[in-house]
Amino acid sequence: MEPFDYLSPSSIEEAVKTLASKGDQARIMAGGTDMLVQMRAGRRTAPLVVDIKEIPDLNVVSYDATNGLTLGAAVPCYKIYQDETLSAAYPGLMDAASLIGGIQIQGRATIGGNICNAAPSGDSIPVVIALGGVCNIAGPNGTRQLPVEEMCTAPGRNALADGEILVSVSIPAPQAKSGASYLRFIPRNEMDIAVVGVGSSVQLDASGQNFVSARISLASVAPTPVFAKEAGDSLAGKPVNEETIQAASELAQAAAKPISDMRGTIRQRTHLVGVLTRRTLNIAIERARGG
Repeated sequence: MEPFDYLSPSSIEEAVKTLASKGDQARIMAGGTDMLVQMRAGRRTAPLVVDIKEIPDLNVVSYDATNGLTLGAAVPCYKIYQDETLSAAYPGLMDAASLIGGIQIQGRATIGGNICNAAPSGDSIPVVIALGGVCNIAGPNGTRQLPVEEMCTAPGRNALADGEILVSVSIPAPQAKSGASYLRFIPRNEMDIAVVGVGSSVQLDASGQNFVSARISLASVAPTPVFAKEAGDSLAGKPVNEETIQAASELAQAAAKPISDMRGTIRQRTHLVGVLTRRTLNIAIERARGG
């Protein structure tokens, strides 16, 4: 690993000022579970590492049943899934937060870092997209918001401009008769990269027998996580049955643009998108019905 300078700012303003002045010489570190590995492997250089872990505003976890969840970009995964209130409100998010690496990794890794790392296989990204998550960004020109589905622009690249920092991710409050789920397929039992991942959320009507809306997102089947909007939209107003779920899964397959590599083929990945879309939709439906 090449030597680097290290700075741990105590405020968003200090971090933004440093990033703006150093340009592409500075790299943000939230948990470091991706970046430090990439630096050691020579895949990324960082003359200056800006560690945001100690900024109070980035460590906030705020939830209420009206305003939803605000999750600071530096909040480690274990603090999410160990919170009983959040686990009850967002079981789909817990599906992903508990899958990222092992216990040691979850003590450092963050949802915000997972999103900014912009890996096509990022486990938290599909379910946060499915839940309608929004990135809250601060920079030299003030603050702005960006839907999570627009955050990843290429493998390892995100939509942050020079000097900008992800402060938090906002997720709307769960509504009655709503549910979400995330599943992935991996070659090993744990601590592996997803060959395919799917996050789905549903909103059912009062009877629980019809879809009001749905959102579906995919991992590891394109250069960036895929928001399969057409697949989710196809369920709106339709009855909850195998036929409508199958049709949505086929649209999700059509949205995928996988490649063949050492971990899976195009054919396998396309098949898995269909399987996992149906499974996550059925789990989300069960949760929406109170299961």
